[in-house]
Amino acid sequence: MLWSGDGVLVIGIAAVLPRAEARLRIRAAVCEAAAQWLKLNVETISVASTPGAPPRLLLAGRAASLSFSHDEGLSLAAISLHGPVGIDVMRVQDISDWFHLARDYLGPLVAEELAACPDAQRPSALAQAWTAREAALKCAGLQLMEWDGAAPACRSHALPLPAPYVATLAY
Repeated sequence: MLWSGDGVLVIGIAAVLPRAEARLRIRAAVCEAAAQWLKLNVETISVASTPGAPPRLLLAGRAASLSFSHDEGLSLAAISLHGPVGIDVMRVQDISDWFHLARDYLGPLVAEELAACPDAQRPSALAQAWTAREAALKCAGLQLMEWDGAAPACRSHALPLPAPYVATLAY
């Protein structure tokens, strides 16, 4: 367990695996963690997913919101009992075209804030801004899209992860 509060549970698995295997492992870990968290039999819990829609966790006849994120070596999942949830993880890296990426996907204000960052801090700040945006979009049930001026209304929480990863939970 990485974080818990407000009816939300975040778990992660660290392993360098092919994406398909990482997806299977995090889904199994979600069912096991939810069973322990909610004191349910793991056989009564399953993950339901439909292309184009957020996944759901089926818990003994009721559903909970669920979100997944993967980056090389780390998979995260967030479960919410009380509403939509989104999670995103990213490995901090230097991106040469960071300003255009930030302007196009995070908006002009974030791009300017990143431009004001010292060069050494910019990759981490970009990764944190990116994960915040993507987690909020997932929470709102939206796919990644270019900046349109709208910011989904949700609470967000930066998750404490070891370097070189950053992640944000939105609920």
